[in-house]
Amino acid sequence: LRGGTHLFVWDAAGEWLSFTYNDALRDSNIRDVGVAIPGKPVHVGKDNPRNLDGNYSCFIVTRTLLQPRPGSDEINRASEEAWIGTNGYIRLDGTRQKRAIAFQGQVVAANGRNVEEVFVADLPDELTADLIRASTNIESRPSPPVGISQRRLTFTADKKFPGLQGPRHWLQSSPDGSRIAFLMKDAAGIVQFWTISPNGGAPTQLTHNHWSVASAFTWSPDGRELAYVMDNSIFVTDTATGRSRRVTERTADEIAPR
Repeated sequence: LRGGTHLFVWDAAGEWLSFTYNDALRDSNIRDVGVAIPGKPVHVGKDNPRNLDGNYSCFIVTRTLLQPRPGSDEINRASEEAWIGTNGYIRLDGTRQKRAIAFQGQVVAANGRNVEEVFVADLPDELTADLIRASTNIESRPSPPVGISQRRLTFTADKKFPGLQGPRHWLQSSPDGSRIAFLMKDAAGIVQFWTISPNGGAPTQLTHNHWSVASAFTWSPDGRELAYVMDNSIFVTDTATGRSRRVTERTADEIAPR
């Protein structure tokens, strides 16, 4: 790595570690998602005191461009990622995708506006050292190794309120991997919960709350509820029915939970 890494997230097994990444030497304003994997130590020269060996190898799993084509699925920013499921997800053909990451990808709409959409990167079960080295070129930004596919799941540029919106949040997957939750405004401009399958399809509006969701959120371990802040209180939403209930008393603005 030759740039900044941020916001580390372990997979459910505590083995692979994801992060967001900015390359300090090439196109430093572009943000990617990377993954660190154990068992492949890295040894570097000691010509600089900041050169350090590592027990993990790191590679980039997203494909970004400095100037995406308007109206295309190309992105110039990948961030706010989440591992999908405690054991991946089931593909449409019934097989299991063991490791996958959902992330927010910034596309450029046909009108030139930046829009945040939901993307997925499917990772192979194993990544060899040769694949990682093949993705690295000192003259360019690192690219994803062979075997990683990137797919766009949401297409919201034509909506009244396009793109993921609301407070800064990380995508979150249900424990079984069947749904990815994110925040987006409804037709009335209220930030609601929406979900989408990692296999694609139309997003589903989960909540129809009277107030906008005001924080990031967390699935319960059994996948039955989402916890978050709304209307100066902690709320939970039933992920089967979309019904929301207040679990703490409403407070004044200056002491509202964040």
